[in-house]
Amino acid sequence: MTDTPAASGANTPSLNAQVNASAIPPEEMDRLTDGIVAALKSVYDPEIPADIYELGLIYRVDIADDRNVAIDMTLTAPGCPVAGEMPGWVENAVSAVPGVAGCNVTMVFDPPWDQSRMSDEARIALDMW
Repeated sequence: MTDTPAASGANTPSLNAQVNASAIPPEEMDRLTDGIVAALKSVYDPEIPADIYELGLIYRVDIADDRNVAIDMTLTAPGCPVAGEMPGWVENAVSAVPGVAGCNVTMVFDPPWDQSRMSDEARIALDMW
C-alpha cells in the first residue's frame, strides 16, 4: 500500500492504493487520485475561506479495486453547523469524478483536528502563521 501526500500541510491525508495488488492500472489510479483531490478541494467549510482538503479535514482516502472510495474526515469543531451536511457534499463531489463508482464518507473525531493539520495554502488564506 502506498501513501501519497497531496497537500503541503504537516498532516496530509493518506491516499491509499494497493499498487502491487490493485486491479486498477497505475495511470488510472493517478488520474483517479488527482480527480479525487480536485473534488475535495472544491468543498469549502462555509464559515472558513479555505477548502476542506487544505484545512486538513480529510484524514484518509482509500480507492478500492471496484473504484469505490472510502473517506475518513473530521470537522474543525464537533459542533460545526454543517456537520450533518458536509459528508454529503464530499460524497457528491467525489462521486462525480469520472471513474469513481461511489463514495462513502465516515466522520471521525480521533485524532481531533487542530491547526497543525492545515497546509501553507490554508494558513495564507486564513492569515494564521
